[in-house]
Amino acid sequence: MPSKLTKDSPVTDIYGCGQKKSQMLRSLGILTAGDILRHFPRGYQHRGDVKELRENNVGKTASFVLTVTSAPVSSRINGGKMITKCKAFDGLRSCTLIYFNQKYMRDVLIVGNTYRFWGKLVHGKTGLMLTPITTEPVTETKSLAEYVPVYPSTKGLTQGSLRSLIEYTLENITIDGTNDVLPPEIRSKLEVCGEYEAYRCIHKPDSEQMIENGRHRFLCEELFLFAMAVSYSKKSRKMLKGKHLSKDKCGLSDFLRALPFELTEAQSKVISEIRKDMLSECPMARLVSGDVGSGKTVCAMAAVYMSFRNGYQSAVMAPTEILARQHYKDFSEVLGKLGIECALLVGSMTKKEKEAVLKKISGGEVMVVVGTHALISENVSFRDLGLTVTDEQHRFGVMQRASLQTKSDSPHVLVMSATPIPRTLALILMGDLDISVIDRMPAGRQKVDTYVIGERHRERLNRFILKQVSEGHQVYIVCPSVEASEEEENIGQTGDFSEFIPLADDSSYALSEKMPELKNVLDYEQNLKNNVFPDLRTALIHGKMSGSEKDRIMSDFADGKIDILVSTTVIEVGINVPNATLMIVENAERFGLSQLHQLRGRVGRGNAKSYCILVSDSKSENSAKRLEVMRTTGDGYKIAKYDLDMRGPGDFISVSSGGESTGLRQHGNFGTKLSGLCSDQLLLAKVFELAGECLEKDPQLTHSENAALRQYVVKSGESVNKTIN
Repeated sequence: MPSKLTKDSPVTDIYGCGQKKSQMLRSLGILTAGDILRHFPRGYQHRGDVKELRENNVGKTASFVLTVTSAPVSSRINGGKMITKCKAFDGLRSCTLIYFNQKYMRDVLIVGNTYRFWGKLVHGKTGLMLTPITTEPVTETKSLAEYVPVYPSTKGLTQGSLRSLIEYTLENITIDGTNDVLPPEIRSKLEVCGEYEAYRCIHKPDSEQMIENGRHRFLCEELFLFAMAVSYSKKSRKMLKGKHLSKDKCGLSDFLRALPFELTEAQSKVISEIRKDMLSECPMARLVSGDVGSGKTVCAMAAVYMSFRNGYQSAVMAPTEILARQHYKDFSEVLGKLGIECALLVGSMTKKEKEAVLKKISGGEVMVVVGTHALISENVSFRDLGLTVTDEQHRFGVMQRASLQTKSDSPHVLVMSATPIPRTLALILMGDLDISVIDRMPAGRQKVDTYVIGERHRERLNRFILKQVSEGHQVYIVCPSVEASEEEENIGQTGDFSEFIPLADDSSYALSEKMPELKNVLDYEQNLKNNVFPDLRTALIHGKMSGSEKDRIMSDFADGKIDILVSTTVIEVGINVPNATLMIVENAERFGLSQLHQLRGRVGRGNAKSYCILVSDSKSENSAKRLEVMRTTGDGYKIAKYDLDMRGPGDFISVSSGGESTGLRQHGNFGTKLSGLCSDQLLLAKVFELAGECLEKDPQLTHSENAALRQYVVKSGESVNKTIN
């Protein structure tokens, strides 16, 4: 085993990490020593804040430093459980310590010794009782941690194991200023600490100020990397000359006649802006932002039609196979009437199918190609690519958009987003793009009634589900996780992390609030199938499934073969099932408002009345305010503005998929795990200014102080190809 680790060392080089643990870490996106240091806590237990055994501390989960005054005694209780009890004293009052199925504590606890216990103090029949979650001996030789991190975990991987692996990595890794992705001048101007110091602040803090220092460093770092990518793209575009389009060949009369509907005024305005761009000398680089169902796709079709009329090919890239196949169907139906053949290119196709499509693309037989990341594979070659369209652009990094553009010399670029972004923020985040907004919905779009309920309304909710299905409709149910993690199971069995310092107010939990039980798709769907609706057709879908599995299930749902689909947020974008009339979101307080708005947009697509029900037992005032915004507001831009004011720009620049983190380093996206903390738009503006200055001084990042930064950017680009091949 190496005496020293590097950030690229595999996790199996970490002491105590065998093959079994490495597989668990892999499920969390952790492959290297550097990854595990980037596995940031979701909060901290403030164990250094020791409480006394007094009435005003009853009901609190906290630290208590107590001396054991009686020998532990074990006995069996109803149900065969083993209970171990003893008395403890803090100098003023006594309590009974109770351990369930931990007989070994008889050998751990010694009368007369002092321990720090972390647990909830409650009233029992015989007085105060404490059921410790952790027990730590108090000695003169070893100081106890002031703040103990609580990490996102997975089944089988305990908090103790994660802390041990991270602590070993911290003590044995080599990180110095020479391999810091933030150059010294940037660190100085942002007033942040070095990388290694920041890791210690995050994982081994002695104060809230240390936690804040570490958080601020990594926030600035990831925002800076994002700003570098956007700034580089913008700088490069200004120097290019675009594909020439003839004004005579950009008429849209035939295209408009092929549409099964009339354009709205907002759609016509956006198409005019696209046409103007495509007729200019510089390549178009435009973002079309519109609310769910506002009609962005028809704007893209118009651009593709103009590209075709001028002899150029078009590539339309979607983030999932489900959405790519849907676009392929929609584009083919409209453009097919005009004699334009479309092709599909997705990862689940057979080798023979792919080869046939690739041959047609390179030979120019196919003028419109719709696909996923497969479009940016090295073996995809266009005869003359004139336009790239990227849908749900927030699911792709700048590097991925750039990879598609490299398939031709300066093609026109159109990106679409159904995540409404406030214009002032969009001007910063999408600085390499011009912006069009579709601010009016097509006539006839159904209003989705939204309700917020608690667990006490469960039976009533189940009756409503049954009513919708009995009327021939279908139901989505979204849960925040795929499966129950050991961490969440432990919360329910032995106490809770009800008093900890959260990293961010993402779920809006007050410090004294018990977190509502986390619903997961695997257990939820089984319960529906076996106990609640045994006569209905249920299925589940989540991001860990293969593309072909997800496509099959969504196809069955679209064909009406499934009554209730239980899912993570993998169905958040691009799923169009007009017969689905009910969206239920469990643990709604766990989701960002823009994400909830996206989910709500999956229903209300047909003629029948549709509903969105947000289920939450959170007692947080902030959660209640946020969910009330969802209940009373249908305007995505108003919702986005509220989210921006309340939580900062994190929702608009973070990258997630199917409810599970996509992993910035693995996919080459310039998103940020910590950006939800950034409520200061001035900071966002500052990092963009510094990125511009950095590229002005060193356009190719060849200066020695930018070596690590350049390596990071290059590595991010390479990881895109590894992901898609």
